[in-house]
Amino acid sequence: MPDEPQVVEPPEPKQLIAPGYTFGSVTDQIATVVLTGRTPVFWLACFSVGLALLFLFLYAVALLLAKGVGIWGIRVPVMWGFAITNFVWWIGIGHAGTLISAILLLLNQRWRNSINRFAEAMTLFAVACAGMFPLLHLGRPWLFYWLFPYPNTMNVQPQFRSPLVWDVFAVSTYATVSFLFWFVGLLPDLATLRDRTLNRFARFAYGILAMGWRGSARHWSIYETASLLLAGLATPLVLSVHTVVSFDFTIAIVPGWHSTFFPPYFVAGAIYSGFAMVLALAIPLRAVYGLQGLITDKHLDNSAKVMLATGLIVAYAYILETFTAWYSGNVYEGAAIWNRMTGPYAPAYWMLISCNIILPQALWFKSIRSRPVLLFIWSMIVLTGMWLERYVIIVSSLAQDFLTSSWSIFVPTRWDWATYFGTIGLFLFLFFAFIRLLPMISIFEVRTLLPQAKVEEEVQG
Repeated sequence: MPDEPQVVEPPEPKQLIAPGYTFGSVTDQIATVVLTGRTPVFWLACFSVGLALLFLFLYAVALLLAKGVGIWGIRVPVMWGFAITNFVWWIGIGHAGTLISAILLLLNQRWRNSINRFAEAMTLFAVACAGMFPLLHLGRPWLFYWLFPYPNTMNVQPQFRSPLVWDVFAVSTYATVSFLFWFVGLLPDLATLRDRTLNRFARFAYGILAMGWRGSARHWSIYETASLLLAGLATPLVLSVHTVVSFDFTIAIVPGWHSTFFPPYFVAGAIYSGFAMVLALAIPLRAVYGLQGLITDKHLDNSAKVMLATGLIVAYAYILETFTAWYSGNVYEGAAIWNRMTGPYAPAYWMLISCNIILPQALWFKSIRSRPVLLFIWSMIVLTGMWLERYVIIVSSLAQDFLTSSWSIFVPTRWDWATYFGTIGLFLFLFFAFIRLLPMISIFEVRTLLPQAKVEEEVQG
């Protein structure tokens, strides 16, 4: 008889968790970060910087409310400056958390398990920072409730044709669903902290937040159903929120804005900057807290690949934007693009081209993606480039539009910069408070990656 053909098994994929971990060691390593009484110097330094910048933000906002938006550099015709630039930038950063949490969950991508928790928190804090700017930009922020369809007793209704109203509905829905998804995912881990802490007040607080979680089969069934439903709700939000944000520009007739490809362009750019922020946060955290066995090189490599793919989409959008302006024959559109390349904002334009297109091509090489320090540098480059992109789109198109006599140059004031850096401080303050009070990595989801979890599942099946 002929020999039976040899069955060649595929090679084992790169581990999503380092060997040697057990259920208990995973729980101990993640929970100890929260329950320990000691904090690293890195945490104290970052939290202090965030708190200092937060005080700067509060002072800048107080001055803004006292004197008005004139303290900013916005003047006719550039009535949108740093505020809307920062709004779009922060909203984009929040997209990676929803994509990792919802879309990768539905696609059963298990590499998300080690990074989804802090990415979801990043989303919430980025949306909080973004929501500040449209309110402060109103001029009369105490009348923000006019944007909601409240009972019309004063004959004042929202202008539903205004993109500002669309932003309110889109961002508030996005924030609500993201918060629910984040909180539901925390329930099993909150119960773990409740059962492990020795502090009476902490046990009471975690017990209230855990909402009576006992880990029964009924609890897990309800949890999985709720997670899938929220993932289904959150998935279209990844596309819809930044699409609505792009409508702030694309429905206008301003040269450089009036384009039909802005929605997919903005969505790709949002995921691009979002994953850059995920890497910028994950790399220092895994080094400081010794989490290299849980947030492995595989996670960093996959995040870098997603960043590279979305960066190529953004590069295609830049090329398409230039080609459309030339092919349309519209002299105003062509002049707007040419002005970006050669006008007063040319240094910012070519810097964003370098940061978003040229330098990220290094991510094609495994040697770059396998070195955390280089990945961190590249993620900061992308974050800088994406901020410059929003700045150039907004300011250059408004500064030189149709009427030559109204042209002007936008010059940011120190209060523009103070408000911007202040929201970075708000983000750092909230994020580092989160990793001190709540588990930054999902305990129960990481435990499903252990080899013994698969064995137990087979035995129970």
